[in-house]
Amino acid sequence: MKNKLKISIITVTKNSEKFLQETIDSLSRQTYQNFEHIVVDGASTDHTLDIIKKNSYQIKKWISEPDDGLYYAINKGIKFCSGDVIGILNSDDIYFPDALKIVNKYFLENQIDFLFGSVFKHKLMHGFYPKKIKWTFGFYTTHSIGFFIKKSSQDKIGFYNTKYKWSADYDIFYRMIVKNKMKGMATKKNEVFGTFRPGGISSKIKYIDFLKENNQIRIDNGQNKIIVFGIFILRVLRNFKRLF
Repeated sequence: MKNKLKISIITVTKNSEKFLQETIDSLSRQTYQNFEHIVVDGASTDHTLDIIKKNSYQIKKWISEPDDGLYYAINKGIKFCSGDVIGILNSDDIYFPDALKIVNKYFLENQIDFLFGSVFKHKLMHGFYPKKIKWTFGFYTTHSIGFFIKKSSQDKIGFYNTKYKWSADYDIFYRMIVKNKMKGMATKKNEVFGTFRPGGISSKIKYIDFLKENNQIRIDNGQNKIIVFGIFILRVLRNFKRLF
């Protein structure tokens, strides 16, 4: 068995000039260097392309063209991946230096399809609790930075469903964990992959729209409609001030 897995990292950009260089630098500082970086840009109009071109010597593949949003772009990136494992690093987030080293270790030492690493996201988030997936988003750490999946497992479950605007990652986790019963685990609490910067897509949507899409994802994946409706009502009551 080879002891160095090739890791594909997808970064989606759109007018990301403010933090993109920090993101790229966090990859160049990795203690584990057997990776490829794929950048999918949505036709940026600021200096994002200048930053990409300046760093093109360390980017395996980059494209810049209009697209229909985050998950369309991630799907494009997946098509370019040639590694054994896939990770997603948002254009305003950073990996800590040992992140990919830890990823390689876990996939080599364990028979797993996917891995969730600890991350700083407002606070330190860690662990993986698959039994919670049918009623809450809080069963894992985060999608970007913290999530890695074998390329062969990604191929099996397919692409992100772009009919979902904000939570296609939740749908893919549902297909991965519930429908395909894939095996995953979390890193130790102190094995932190990186820092998630607030202000992304999740902070720009109304909570009520977020809840409605979550409901639809559960129903589309076969969860009982009555249970889904009951969860929806409970979350509305508990988070009424956040709804609009």
